[in-house]
Amino acid sequence: MNERSEISELKGVGEKTTRLFHRIGVRTVGDLIRYYPRTYEVFEDPVCIGEVCEGRTCTVTGTVFGRIQVSGNRSMQVTTLWLKDLTGTLKVIWFRMPFLRTTLGKGGTLTLRGRVLRKKDGLVMEHPEIYYPSEKYEDKRNSVQPVYALTAGLTNNAVIKAVRQALPYADKRQDVLPAYLTRKFHFPPYSEAVSRMHFPENKEDFAEARKRFVFEEFLVFILSLRKMRERENRVRNNFCFCDKPEIERFLRALPYRLTEAQKRVWDEIRKDMQGEYVMSRLVQGDVGSGKTVIAFLALLLAGLNGYQGALMAPTEVLARQHFENISGMLTEYGLPISAELLTGSMTAKQKREAYGRIESGEAAIVIGTHALIQEKAVYRNLALVVTDEQHRFGVKQREALAGKGNMPHILVMSATPIPRTLAIILYGDLDISVIDEMPKNRLPIKNCVVDTGYRKKAYQFMKKQTEEGRQCYVICPMVEESEAMEAENVLGYSEMLSEIMGDTVRVGCLHGRMKQQEKDEVMEAFGNNEIQILVSTTVVEVGIDVPNATVIMIENAERFGLAQLHQLRGRVGRGKYQSYCIFMTASKSDETKERLDILNHSNDGFFIAGEDLRLRGPGDLFGIRQSGIMDFKVGDVFQDSLILRQAAEAAGEILREDSKMEKPENTRLFAALEKYMTDQNLESTL
Repeated sequence: MNERSEISELKGVGEKTTRLFHRIGVRTVGDLIRYYPRTYEVFEDPVCIGEVCEGRTCTVTGTVFGRIQVSGNRSMQVTTLWLKDLTGTLKVIWFRMPFLRTTLGKGGTLTLRGRVLRKKDGLVMEHPEIYYPSEKYEDKRNSVQPVYALTAGLTNNAVIKAVRQALPYADKRQDVLPAYLTRKFHFPPYSEAVSRMHFPENKEDFAEARKRFVFEEFLVFILSLRKMRERENRVRNNFCFCDKPEIERFLRALPYRLTEAQKRVWDEIRKDMQGEYVMSRLVQGDVGSGKTVIAFLALLLAGLNGYQGALMAPTEVLARQHFENISGMLTEYGLPISAELLTGSMTAKQKREAYGRIESGEAAIVIGTHALIQEKAVYRNLALVVTDEQHRFGVKQREALAGKGNMPHILVMSATPIPRTLAIILYGDLDISVIDEMPKNRLPIKNCVVDTGYRKKAYQFMKKQTEEGRQCYVICPMVEESEAMEAENVLGYSEMLSEIMGDTVRVGCLHGRMKQQEKDEVMEAFGNNEIQILVSTTVVEVGIDVPNATVIMIENAERFGLAQLHQLRGRVGRGKYQSYCIFMTASKSDETKERLDILNHSNDGFFIAGEDLRLRGPGDLFGIRQSGIMDFKVGDVFQDSLILRQAAEAAGEILREDSKMEKPENTRLFAALEKYMTDQNLESTL
């Protein structure tokens, strides 16, 4: 057996389990070896009840105090007991486990391990594991257990057993890192590091192994960016752009003036498009900084020079909104070019007519979703493609676009604020422009951080806003109620809020499990003010522009990262009305207070990103990592910023000393690089 062997060759992995492994992307023994845990359970020493901390998973030992109670209805029975030791008493609850009243009611000492939360009547341990008698906990004490991402039917124990079998076959020939880098950074050997990633003996053990794989992941990623940049730098600009008086007239006719930052960025783009080489530029700008008008100017420059420009949006609703805005501006300002919409949901006849106008060149600006690069879309002379960071071009997309036009210019718009030093590393294949100034006509959002006792006032405030014709968002971290977490959930919350608000306010619901068409319908109804309050998960981060929305209330704000909270806040404050953001939290911890206080006092996304980086530091390596800017398997650009910089420096040295990729010691690294550049790891689906 080796890393290329089928997963079914492992003992105990039958036909059914093989199918489940396939569902999570594990087909070979090698896939399993590199299927790292999503988090770990650390079985630390028990603490006294008087020392348990809110928000942490703790282990406590004590005796049952008083009677064990079972309450609630049959569908949701709650078992409650009180555990006591010499330092205090702790309330403990389990969901749907009424039989515990009998098994735990026999007295004796119990050891419980679970997450401690603060509720109305104080600290409560929810749904803990039970060790009875307490000696059973000693077997796990001071150990670290992996927790894997699973699919329905696949248990954590099944993955652990399979991984233990697979690890002896970890092949050092799969080690991507050259030996000189392993020595330089004192990384553990490949097979040892893989073993530690799955079954570390302690936190230090894990941290060393993890650093090695984070470095490898970043190194291959940065090398791929640099190689793409090299290739693109050699592509000459085949288009001839000259300044057009219509653009100056358009800018003078606008009801506002571009900020100095917008003028600077527009000048950089214009020079790129008129320059010697094809443009590959990232425009970074905070939410509401005016990136859209810059994209429109670039599309206008292409169209007025007789070429075509394409604008890609992540959803049909957003594509339609861009189309309406751009068509409206072309008409209002008398600009002599036309725009075309192309989306997947259009009828066959509509698509056929759109294809005809695109192929003939009648459509100078084409707006749509991934349909823009499908086979049937043939362009007359595509010179510019504008996209957003969710649609970063991978190699296959660049090749697809090269076939649509003669190596068009590429402009990537990003609303994710990250420190410039990280942006230079992450977007190494793009020149970077930053719009670091907000339009003067935008009213700053008013923020407040409140506890759950403020909720009734918040509802009254939202009701008043709707009576004035405005709209509101409520963001919840979950779709449905979970037994193990007390987080406001979308489905239950929207029903509850609908009752509170009454018949005059329509409450809508949006979450990631809905089909795309359902999401589009809800967002369109909200955009048309047919829904006054939208209860949603974070899927509204990339949503349509609703200038009429003035309030966003984020429930369980402590569960989100700072950058994500800032992105969510950007859903309001997009119109002429004063807007408000309410961060609702039940947490009393100092850490939560410090984090949310940053958002309470600043609307500057770049400052917030820097503070996020400072606060998180090395991060909780054993916790579930916050989703980063790029979706890395192991690394996190904030948590691992130091390793990211080390990998960037190493990539630079490698390409300087072995630019032709010929040295034997780099063979496996460059093989991994080639695979990476064709595997869609660098792209999001267009």
